[in-house]
Amino acid sequence: MSNNSSNHLVVPAAREAMEKFKMEAANEVGVNLKNGYNGDITARQAGSVGGQMVKKMIQAYENGLK
Repeated sequence: MSNNSSNHLVVPAAREAMEKFKMEAANEVGVNLKNGYNGDITARQAGSVGGQMVKKMIQAYENGLK
């Protein structure tokens, strides 16, 4: 059976780097994440962390084009 989860990392070794990236993004937007389960944060907080991550990825890509 295949894993169709959108959370599936293509490179499993990247999990630690993605966790660090998520924590940095959360810190930048003022969301207090802890290691492990964070189901107690609001949808707005989770969205702001994800949005910050996307913003940083786009900036990194655009800087790589220069």
